[in-house]
Amino acid sequence: SMIEPPVAPVTQPPPGMEDATRDLLRKICTRFHLVARQLRLRKEYRPTLEINDEYDLQDLFYALLRLQFDEIGTEEWSPDYADGARRTTYLLDWDRTAVVVRQTRPGLSTKDLAEQVKVDAARYSARPNGKTLLCFIYDPDGRIGNPRGLEADLTTVGDTYAVEVIVAPK
Repeated sequence: SMIEPPVAPVTQPPPGMEDATRDLLRKICTRFHLVARQLRLRKEYRPTLEINDEYDLQDLFYALLRLQFDEIGTEEWSPDYADGARRTTYLLDWDRTAVVVRQTRPGLSTKDLAEQVKVDAARYSARPNGKTLLCFIYDPDGRIGNPRGLEADLTTVGDTYAVEVIVAPK
C-alpha cells in the first residue's frame, strides 16, 4: 500500500479570512464602550475593571479578541513616541493583520494620534506577511472633535497594505 505524504501545515489563511477578521474587529471596536460600561455597572458595588489607561484598555481588548480568535500573537515594542513605554500589538491571521489600541487622554492631541498611527503603519507595513493595520482609538470622553474625519484622514488602502482607523464611541 502507498504511504500518504504528510500534509503541509497551513501557512496562508483561507480566502476571505482577512475580510471576516476585519468585520469581527470592527464589531469589537464599535461595541467596546458598551462592554466597558457594562463592567462598571455591577450589583452591590462589587469591584470591577475600570478602563483608566491604555494598559486597562489592552487587557479588556485582548480578552474580547480571545472570544473570536483561536490564534492571537502579541508583540511588544517601545516606539519613540511612547517615551519608553511598552506597547502591545496583536497579530492575527498568520501575522497578516496587526491591531493596535490607543486611548485618548488629556495632553494627547489628535495630531499626536495621527503621528502615532503613521509610525505604526510604517513599522507593520514592512513585515513580510503584513497586509492590514487596524488601529482602534478608544475615546470614552469624546476628546476627538471630528472622529469620522480622523478615521477618513488616517484610513488608507494601498495595493499591498491597508490601514484602518476606528474611533469609538462616536
